[in-house]
Amino acid sequence: MLRLGLVGWCVAGLAWTAWAAGPSEAQRETWQREAQRLRDQARQWRAAHDDHRAAADVEVCAKAVLWIVRHDEFFKPEYVSWTDDVLALGKRRLEALERGTADWWDRAGKAAGLGYYSELDGSVQPLAVTLPVDFDRSARKRWPLHVVLHGRNANLTEVSFLHGFEGQTPKPPVEWIQLDVFGRTNNAYRWAGEVDVFEALAAVKRLYPIDERRITLWGFSMGGAGAWHLGLHYPDQWSSVGAGAGFADTVKYLNLKEPLSPLHARLVRIYDPVEYALNAFNVPTIGYGGELDKQLAAAQLMHARAQELGVEIKLLVGPQTEHKFHPESWREFMAFHRAAAEHGRPSFLGPREIRFTTCTVKYNSCHWLTIEEQLVPYEPSTVHATVADDGSTVRVTTTNVAMLQLARDVADTVSLDGGPPLPLTEAADGLLPGVYYERRGDRWVVLNYAESHDYLTRPEGRKRRHLQGPIDDAFTRPFVCVRPTGRPWNEPHAAWVEWTLDRFAREYDKYFRAELPIVNDNQVTEDMLAGKHLVLFGDPGSNSVLARVVDKLPLEWTKTSLAIAGKKVSPDEHAVVLVYPNPLQPSRYVVLNSGHTFHEAEFKGSNALLYPRLGDAGLIHFQPRSAGGYHETVIWSDVFDRFWELP
Repeated sequence: MLRLGLVGWCVAGLAWTAWAAGPSEAQRETWQREAQRLRDQARQWRAAHDDHRAAADVEVCAKAVLWIVRHDEFFKPEYVSWTDDVLALGKRRLEALERGTADWWDRAGKAAGLGYYSELDGSVQPLAVTLPVDFDRSARKRWPLHVVLHGRNANLTEVSFLHGFEGQTPKPPVEWIQLDVFGRTNNAYRWAGEVDVFEALAAVKRLYPIDERRITLWGFSMGGAGAWHLGLHYPDQWSSVGAGAGFADTVKYLNLKEPLSPLHARLVRIYDPVEYALNAFNVPTIGYGGELDKQLAAAQLMHARAQELGVEIKLLVGPQTEHKFHPESWREFMAFHRAAAEHGRPSFLGPREIRFTTCTVKYNSCHWLTIEEQLVPYEPSTVHATVADDGSTVRVTTTNVAMLQLARDVADTVSLDGGPPLPLTEAADGLLPGVYYERRGDRWVVLNYAESHDYLTRPEGRKRRHLQGPIDDAFTRPFVCVRPTGRPWNEPHAAWVEWTLDRFAREYDKYFRAELPIVNDNQVTEDMLAGKHLVLFGDPGSNSVLARVVDKLPLEWTKTSLAIAGKKVSPDEHAVVLVYPNPLQPSRYVVLNSGHTFHEAEFKGSNALLYPRLGDAGLIHFQPRSAGGYHETVIWSDVFDRFWELP
């Protein structure tokens, strides 16, 4: 079984504990000083040579040292020597770059800890790549890729990750290129952790010749939960998906005695894989659990749900085994992926039949079919599409779909929900690769070219992918927090705002492993407006950007009152938080006075707790604590409908 470094498969819920003694203060200061110098040198190299990729491999070593010191994450005595090793690794790499002898990413039969720059927040993040013994860049060969998701590891840091992989020789050797994802530590590959998977994957595709049709996704424990989630949300990206001992249903996994609120019951559908079991129709999928492991229940649940839907999810059970792979089950697990990779994902135009479901347009596409809009957000939307043998027509049945896109080349015509044939190949003057169909009342209509162009270029007023909420979704694409510099309307509200932004910065730095992007309101540029979600803190008096948009948001805000959804309160002890299309740039969000809606207690607890606590908008009552900080109570929260209006 390939298992490198310290990124092992660990039981969820381990305590976050640090080694009591830790390094000396003098040692910490030395590390900080040298790591900052190395970081600055890497950035200078990047600017001088326009070489982001190699510079990231150096800077990630500096970042690893800075973060382990900043957060005092010396969980074991050996972390001290590992920190020295990672700092020395970064220095050697910089020297190799300056000599022109850098080759650490091309060592056949070895693993390497690398880095990349994230578009999400500008941070440098680690990844690990293992190459087969016969890897040869000069050979004209595209390699299959395994994307591996680690389990929850309470002692995981950038230092332990890089040290655990760098220079290691896998036993047995791999027959593919392997990407081990850092995932920004322990978040079940949600939010910025999900972004990390795809950014790391993109970085590996840029660096190595990857066979796009043979990409395997698998993981164990928290990594198994991530494999269920990413495998079934993106079923057309993988040649196969394997989930070992990963949770699949929030309520069942947490063993909740009380039902979730109606709002939370809708919001957990964003990630709960059991809601997406139908999508295994589109990708070979296997689940595993040890016979003595309580997490076997997740694989059994997914297997049973798939059977109900007439879909296959293969179930493996390790005999008399707890939370690990049984050796024979491991061989069968990997044989499943090997067979699927030999077949590969369907080539262009893809499969002739698709069965696909989603509860949010965040996850809305499978091969040549895209659910552009839902009739009711967070309710299941389902599509079954079958292309006739002669390619003349594609028959589609839908549930809870308001707008659908089909690839033009799939068939000549389309029949939607038993309706008359509509043009496909020749629709919209044949000028666009995708054709849009809109449900109007009880019938479907095809958009012409002008209507399609308008739909593509004017997203305002309708929930669509990357503009569907909830608040937490704003932190999965490039964003910047905008800090107020003016005079606030209300001092108690301003004090709560300052505390809220500080909490977001601390939690993001610790649990998503990056400095929170923050600028002052007088530093917002046109490029920021065009390319980033704006997270506005303050009130219309203190934040000049908020003052520009407040009249176009679904609330009323004066110096003495706040009103939303028919509720009018005092800003002395209340705040409105929301996400909404930015009136200054409708293809991006504006967020008011909120970071993630789950906090440190959830990060320290189970990964299953990292679901949204608020919808698209909420009304918060805040009260200062005598020991500092605030006690917050949610008075009201809800999601907007498909037209960004309150129900």
